[in-house]
Amino acid sequence: MNTRYEIKDDEWQRIKDLFPPERKPQGGRPAIDNRHMLNAMLWVARSGAPWRDLPDRYPHWKSVYTRFRRWQKAGIWDQVLKHVSQEQDDESVMIDSTIIRVHQHGSGAKGGPAKQAIGRSRGGLSTKIHGVVDALGNPLRFELTGGQAHDSVKGYDLLRTLKLTKKQVLADRAYDTNAIRALLDKQQAIPVIPSKKNRHVRPEYDRDLYKERHLVECFFNKVKHYRRLATRYDKLACTFKAFLTLASIMIWLA
Repeated sequence: MNTRYEIKDDEWQRIKDLFPPERKPQGGRPAIDNRHMLNAMLWVARSGAPWRDLPDRYPHWKSVYTRFRRWQKAGIWDQVLKHVSQEQDDESVMIDSTIIRVHQHGSGAKGGPAKQAIGRSRGGLSTKIHGVVDALGNPLRFELTGGQAHDSVKGYDLLRTLKLTKKQVLADRAYDTNAIRALLDKQQAIPVIPSKKNRHVRPEYDRDLYKERHLVECFFNKVKHYRRLATRYDKLACTFKAFLTLASIMIWLA
């Protein structure tokens, strides 16, 4: 049996108590244990296959999907990520974004593209993941927008949710805006951001430390190993974000 997509024993021990107890339906079959369900979800995330294509060794696809959505609506994925990310490296944070192409099956959800974080960029329909990682490249925060959204706008909103006092903030020149620099100055953070070429006065930054920014790009590379995230097949932004949270949890556990 191929188990390379499945969670390891030591990883499961760290998070097993964070999931709700299995519900035993009255007069029905015994509830399927959470680990077996999670392994089925990981298979879908890693393979990129439709839910209906789950192999026979896993529970019925509809049961797996129902529990996946139930955990998403209950905030379980966010709680697990918060738990595993408690021992973060606070020396610095890094912020960046990446574009995800939207498959034709990922469009057409209720509310329109804007509500589902889908926009039109140079490559067609796309979603942009805005992510913040710690000094070791482990994910802390992320948000979704349409692909045409500018990095600095959502970047400002993300940075505003973090405690940045005395921390170094690494970002590329797309984040070199007066608003972001004022926010960092207010929090006594240290910007490690190259200036845009149209600035008359270009602030100095630590060029050697800036090289560490590749770690946020490594994070995006890791989540794109999950084919469900390398291309967006999910119509709903909340479902796509739940898969992103699941992948981030696995990065912390590795």
